[in-house]
Amino acid sequence: MGAEVSGNVWSHEQKQRYREKVRQDLDVFERMLANASFDGDQLTTGMEMELFLVGDDLEPSFSNAEVLEIIGHKAFQTELARYNVELNVDPRLLSGTAAFELESDLRSALNYAHGKAEDAGAHMVQVGILPTLMPEHFAPGWMSAGSRYAALNDAIMAARGENLRIDISAHGERFAMYVDSIAPESACTSVQLHLQVPPQRFAAYWNAAQVFAGPQVAVAANSPFLCGHALWHETRIPLFEQATDTRAEELTAQGVRARVPFGERWITSIFDLFEENVRYYPALLPELSDEDPVAVFEAGRAPALHELRLHNGTVWRWNRPIYDTIGDRPHLRVENRILPAGPTVIDVLANAALYYGVVAALADDERPIWTQMTFEAAQRNFVDAARDGLDARLYWPGYRSVPAGELVLNTLLPMAEEGLASWGVAKAVRDRYLGVIEGRCVRRQNGATWQRETVARLEGRGMNRKDALHEMLRLYCAGMHANQPVHEWELP
Repeated sequence: MGAEVSGNVWSHEQKQRYREKVRQDLDVFERMLANASFDGDQLTTGMEMELFLVGDDLEPSFSNAEVLEIIGHKAFQTELARYNVELNVDPRLLSGTAAFELESDLRSALNYAHGKAEDAGAHMVQVGILPTLMPEHFAPGWMSAGSRYAALNDAIMAARGENLRIDISAHGERFAMYVDSIAPESACTSVQLHLQVPPQRFAAYWNAAQVFAGPQVAVAANSPFLCGHALWHETRIPLFEQATDTRAEELTAQGVRARVPFGERWITSIFDLFEENVRYYPALLPELSDEDPVAVFEAGRAPALHELRLHNGTVWRWNRPIYDTIGDRPHLRVENRILPAGPTVIDVLANAALYYGVVAALADDERPIWTQMTFEAAQRNFVDAARDGLDARLYWPGYRSVPAGELVLNTLLPMAEEGLASWGVAKAVRDRYLGVIEGRCVRRQNGATWQRETVARLEGRGMNRKDALHEMLRLYCAGMHANQPVHEWELP
């Protein structure tokens, strides 16, 4: 969805032609998988980080246009709402001590951008959902400039045919509202991890990422508050699913697939996922290109497959398949969309190290773990972990039901160590970042548990919820700027 679109009104003829082009692209993609040469001999990583903007009062700051103009760097881009920005990180290998360089680059970029943002009266916050964001911030005027955002909003609302219903409850609290736009989606800020893999290895890495989704979100949860309510440990998960739901209640009851799916089954090829997209999901943005993909492919070049890629960009799988080209070379990526932003750069790098290490080990296992557990079990793990965080009990072969923290400590951390070592990642890197994950599990404190407990303690001293959220966010920002891993943050 990074590409701009020309408008938000398409004729019936354009929609029909778009459908035909998507199917044509899919046919060409199938031929490419059988005959083309893809980059991917070296497992290359990439990252996108979404951020909130707040003012001195820690309320959302609707100033991304002004902030980005002052920053003046292409790595920083708009996101859906005027209080969001996104940082795109250049792809790189993770071997050796490259992760240390990535941490330094991230801190430098964010410190520079934060300093520039202050010139516009704004501050940047790395968090899954901004604790001070309230329903009044979803009022008209919330959306960033850019035709693609308006087009996407109009397409989702038109497909649904009625207002969106947000209804999330957990742990004794509930938040429910109707909204006439996709504004609540902008409350969800994430870190997206990319992994470039060869076609013959894509299915193994995607299946591995799906297996890991539950433990991954449990240990990294950082989105416990939405509009003043303490809900799921990673409330971003149900909120994003509901805020982009094109289905009216009747269609949901009929089994029509959600636009943010976990998935249906283990796969044998990346083609399985693109074929599902084409078969089950109507187009939201039927924007046509002039490319003849058959002619381009038969001329020995890599087609852009514009329509297929645009369609794929409007199906928000938690682990999404990506086809892309650089120059005239095609490549494939797994885009992991599960992680919340923050709390700190070192926490983000620790989450990334755990992910890359575990999926590498799982994908290389001679007896794949997805042959030992059902897809439904992986999906239940994902939901339970998003709701309960480190308190969740998860299914894992050999354990049946095991606390999430215990699973990470005893099974997944050694696996991550093995996977990162197989990529040639230096021991000092493994010790630094996997040590952060170990600390979280031992102390049982991640971003979500720290936020929840801090607010509970402040309320116990007589603060109301609104004031407690503001004070918690002030303390949160102090820890974020210190780059102190969240498991070491003190409670008030």
